[in-house]
Amino acid sequence: MSARLPEWIREKRINLRELHEVKTLLREKSLHSVCESLACPNRTECFTRGTATFMILGDVCTRSCGFCNVTTGRPYAPPSPDEPRAVAEAAAKLNLRHVVVTCVTRDDLRDGGAQQFADTIRELRKALPDCAVEVLTSDFRGNFASVRTVVEARPDYFNHNVETVPRLYDYVRPGSRFERSIAVLREAGRSLVTKSGFMLGLGERRDEVIDVMRRLRDAGVQIITIGQYLQPKREKLDVVEYVHPRVFDEYRDVGVEMGFAAVFSGPFVRSSYMADVVAAHSFS
Repeated sequence: MSARLPEWIREKRINLRELHEVKTLLREKSLHSVCESLACPNRTECFTRGTATFMILGDVCTRSCGFCNVTTGRPYAPPSPDEPRAVAEAAAKLNLRHVVVTCVTRDDLRDGGAQQFADTIRELRKALPDCAVEVLTSDFRGNFASVRTVVEARPDYFNHNVETVPRLYDYVRPGSRFERSIAVLREAGRSLVTKSGFMLGLGERRDEVIDVMRRLRDAGVQIITIGQYLQPKREKLDVVEYVHPRVFDEYRDVGVEMGFAAVFSGPFVRSSYMADVVAAHSFS
């Protein structure tokens, strides 16, 4: 059973009109947003700001992470050739300054969906030439050729989340490997600004969190996000602990001392939350 919800975890207010407008646009373009698929606690705030993180490659993931609300199974279709253009059209209609493109994991595809990422980046460049583009990718099963396909399309930021500490991977992220994720980030970091994130509250120890931060910094990662795991539905992993906000502040200070360009750490921080602000803060 999950720990009792503390007073600092509160439901955020909803602007139903603006929420409906953005959701309608996504439906018109047959697009998915990670905001809805992951039941993100910030989704109404981001929609109200007229922003969304686009999720490409469909809405069925080939892995079954214990924390994730995305549907898992065998994807019913290959990537849609119309999807990159549809993402660009939706981003242009929303007049975004910073677009985040993420995905479901597609281990059924030879390149893990890397070409779809590259095509989407290029369509966004054509539709919104002044817009910053951030990608949040899978680990592509450690396929560096796939990583380079995305890198060569020149997104402004390359994000891949390690999600938790290595000891908990078999429990939290079956099918994934911490060292593989670090290798992907190191490879992308040869050419691009890299970013990663992980959750607290799954049973990790403080020394393990510090070690993850150090290993990310050693891999050249420049931006990290640290947030509280919140159980999206009862079938998913229980929350072991609701970490107090002052602990998030302590990790932020540790990260700054390590030399990260930015550390965004707090109970409601998510990898894509306020991504435009994170990027601006990091390199202003």
